[in-house]
Amino acid sequence: MATLSAIHVYPVKSCAGQSLESATVQPRGLEHDRRWMLVDPDGKFITARQEPRLLQAYAVPTDEGLTLDAPGMPTLAVAAPQTGATLTVKVWKDHVDALAADAAADDWFSRYLGRPVRLVHMGEDVTRRNGSSRAQPGDEVSFADSMPLLLVSLGSLDALNRRLDHPVPMGRFRPNLVVDGVDAHAEDTWKQVTIGDVVFDVAKPCTRCVLVTIDADTGQRDEGGEPLRTLTRYRRTDDGVAFGQLLIPRSGGSVRLGDDVMVRTQG
Repeated sequence: MATLSAIHVYPVKSCAGQSLESATVQPRGLEHDRRWMLVDPDGKFITARQEPRLLQAYAVPTDEGLTLDAPGMPTLAVAAPQTGATLTVKVWKDHVDALAADAAADDWFSRYLGRPVRLVHMGEDVTRRNGSSRAQPGDEVSFADSMPLLLVSLGSLDALNRRLDHPVPMGRFRPNLVVDGVDAHAEDTWKQVTIGDVVFDVAKPCTRCVLVTIDADTGQRDEGGEPLRTLTRYRRTDDGVAFGQLLIPRSGGSVRLGDDVMVRTQG
């Protein structure tokens, strides 16, 4: 029996994740997942691809907003902006309206990264349309790269680690949902998945980049380019190196650790 074995959210895009026992599923993804993001002075999104130290910065959601922590930095409480300056920010090809966090948050991240950045928030009244060909009218997404959620099976990670001299943790791949009890890459064949009472369409494979070569504990890239180098040998597709599947919620509700995972493999 396939079960849900881990749940993760990443409150600030590209910062450290938070493991949960349960999470509310919303149209744009799990509650609190990637609702905040860093941008440069021109409004372009910043990720750990350019700033690996972001992976060591922790943002914990609170009733008021976030609590920030990072190596060498003081703890900072940040309130979610309700009104104030609206910025048009860019995530890949999308332009999205966002609310600016207060100056203290900008200064905190700017000092941590050693460059001027701004922290922005996606309010509930902002809609970023999911422009994928796999999406339906009305589908939306957070500040995630392209889709609301990412699912990876433990079997897929195990198959990769058997090929590596130095195994890597699941955190390298930043999934929202981890499934146990299925064969390696079984998720490649899924069309729809039901976790607990929540239904998701399986939209497309997640193609991988240099981000998976960065050790979140140290912020250092693997000198040999692993595990991307090994994945390239057996997981290359026409669209790129695939690992895990991207999901679009088709119903609301909550998911919990231990939930049964039911799959449909026919279109």
